[in-house]
Amino acid sequence: MKSSNMYSYPMYPQGEINSSDAKGTLKDYLKHWKWFLISLIALIVAGFVYIWFTEPIYRVQASLLVKDEPPKSGVSGDGILKDLTAYSPGKVIENEIEILKSNSLMKKVVDSLGLNIRYFRSTPFGKREIYEEAPIRIVLTDPTPNLYRADLEIGIISPTTVRLNDWVYPANQIINTPFGRLQIFIKQPVVYTNEPLVVQVMPQAQTIRYYQSKLTVAPSGKESTVLVLTIEDAVPTKGEAILNQMIANYSSASTNEKNRAVANALSFIQTRLKLVSAELATLEKSIETYKAVNGISGIGSGPQSLLSSLQSNDAQLNRVAIQLSTLGDVEKYVRSKGENRGVLPTTLKFSDPTLTALIGKLTELETQRTVLLRNSPEPSPVLRSLDDQIFATRASISETLATLRGILTNTRSQLLAANKRFEARVRLIPGKEQALMNITRQQAIKNNLYNYLLQKQEETALSFASVSSNSQVIDAASGSLEPVKPIKWLILLLFGTVGLLIPIVVIRIKRFFNERVSGRAEINQATNAPVIGEIAYVRHEFPVVVNGRKRSVAAEQIRALRTNLQFLRENPNDSQVLLFTSSLSGEGKSFLSLNVAVSMALVGRPTLIMDMDLRRPKLHKALNMLNFRGSSSYLTGEATLDEVLQQVPGFDNLFIISCGPIPLNPSELLSGPRLRELIEEARTRFDNIIIDSPPIGLVTDAQLIGPFVDVTLYAIRHNITNRSYLKLVDLLYQEKRFPKLNVVLNSVKNRYSYDYRYYYYRKSGNDKPNLLRKYLLH
Repeated sequence: MKSSNMYSYPMYPQGEINSSDAKGTLKDYLKHWKWFLISLIALIVAGFVYIWFTEPIYRVQASLLVKDEPPKSGVSGDGILKDLTAYSPGKVIENEIEILKSNSLMKKVVDSLGLNIRYFRSTPFGKREIYEEAPIRIVLTDPTPNLYRADLEIGIISPTTVRLNDWVYPANQIINTPFGRLQIFIKQPVVYTNEPLVVQVMPQAQTIRYYQSKLTVAPSGKESTVLVLTIEDAVPTKGEAILNQMIANYSSASTNEKNRAVANALSFIQTRLKLVSAELATLEKSIETYKAVNGISGIGSGPQSLLSSLQSNDAQLNRVAIQLSTLGDVEKYVRSKGENRGVLPTTLKFSDPTLTALIGKLTELETQRTVLLRNSPEPSPVLRSLDDQIFATRASISETLATLRGILTNTRSQLLAANKRFEARVRLIPGKEQALMNITRQQAIKNNLYNYLLQKQEETALSFASVSSNSQVIDAASGSLEPVKPIKWLILLLFGTVGLLIPIVVIRIKRFFNERVSGRAEINQATNAPVIGEIAYVRHEFPVVVNGRKRSVAAEQIRALRTNLQFLRENPNDSQVLLFTSSLSGEGKSFLSLNVAVSMALVGRPTLIMDMDLRRPKLHKALNMLNFRGSSSYLTGEATLDEVLQQVPGFDNLFIISCGPIPLNPSELLSGPRLRELIEEARTRFDNIIIDSPPIGLVTDAQLIGPFVDVTLYAIRHNITNRSYLKLVDLLYQEKRFPKLNVVLNSVKNRYSYDYRYYYYRKSGNDKPNLLRKYLLH
């Protein structure tokens, strides 16, 4: 709200600070440095207290190497697995991370370690959790919902007695409590104390989520297959137990999945061995009986040769039949859903190693999918990637099965044709030898099958013994030596920052709700009236702060105001009449008018100060002057100018006209012709005439005096005058109700709002001005 003034004059440097100036704002805050220091120290102490009472948290880490599956025998590195477009090592690591963070794995850890029950000991700093040091162990038999909503206080009374809250129960046996059926076991040896333990029991699902939120699993590098498991807990030993148990369960699950397939294959082979062994024993008994009855000692050399050929052909035919039957099982395995599949006897090796590798890969992918689906029912990118891999693997298996089935079917046809030729030759052998040869042939078939199954049983047993986990522990879980939380320097920095912000916020809030004028910038924004000067706040017992000996900031600013007023003279040789007014009483207009008058008298100019506040006069009291006659006496015609004039003691050129007797009708007196006569007569005798008038916000006396003066000085007191009166000042200025209306900002308490400084060194009672003051004075 700026506009050009109707007159201009050079301004004495007052060093106004714009509210948007960062440097000025900083200086404005510096005056409250004590509050900033107190707040900072208090908050830093509070930070130390917070660190002292906050339970320290330790970081526990372990590293696990996830091994790549070794290639199956007969499958090169450039085999079929590398042709699957959906397969990539990075996605395998992501799958393992999901498994390690799964609900099922964490559930096993929670159950095995009893993590849903937490034990605390009371300390001067609050409750602190204990783990291995807990002297008791609680087993939940049949808990009630009340158990999860309240803390239990358990004290050990004796080796066989415990106190649960307010009840006493026997230890080491099942007890009925208000919290359900429990067992409280006392560890031996135990130290008996009167301090009870505090026990918290959480539901299993909540416990799983609680520890999952603390667990992080991430690869050690971008291309690395080493996973770093991290958990943060107040008890390092518990964190180590959690990670070690998790790794053990993870490795066990991987090994058990492989052992399950091998165990099923071994069971299948052993069942077949029992059947074949029984059949073989029956055939051997039949041969022995047939020879005894018919008196045959053996088969001739010709039939014996034919029998060997038949046995060899039958053995090959059996192997083909077994492989065709296994192919049928594989087809059923591939078509069935993952959760409904049986386990394929993978130890019955196929002639094609590619099929063996594909089946192993499909089993592994299905296992991973089952684990992920159990832990995250919602579709995820990892789950979709597994589905793509499974689809591609199934398609490759189907193509390989079709090729193998065609080859085996053709081989079986050739072997059946050879059997027919051999059987035609058998018909030419004599009857008894022919019958014996058929029985011996069946015996040889069963014997070959029995030997084949025995070989596969040994291979399966070796596979079962050599099954190993696809992971390796690099570093077992270990906790940090120093707590990682709370971070002391960060806490102190945060509290220190808050300590600095609190005074700023308080000051800003105080200013927001403050309706008082706080600076020159507010005056310039609210009104076009120029600010001719600022007077610093000064504590004084005597109202006059300007004399030949005083060099305070306020005194120098009044001298600067005196200088500025000289530029407002239209004619240097004419007298100048100044009117001092304000919005309300107590804003310092009488103080300003008196000190400006004194400063003008000190330069040798005859100066008159007139107390025209005919309601609450103050000047005569401030100067200890008589008040029998004054302005009111002149305005009523009861006295002349010489009769009301008084010289101020101590000042040769300073005179005063006091108020005189307080009239009943001040406004009527000021409206009369005697006011003009008083001012005109005073102009002829004094160079400077200063009028102290009543506040304009209360009465209209100042407006009645206004037409007879040359310059009007409107006093606004820092942090006293309400901002609403600035609109009145602007209205008076815009409507030109007072001549040359200027504003004086009085009693400014912010000593940082000036660009110039006055520093004094008091020594032996003498004032010694510094170089800047000497420069200003000269």
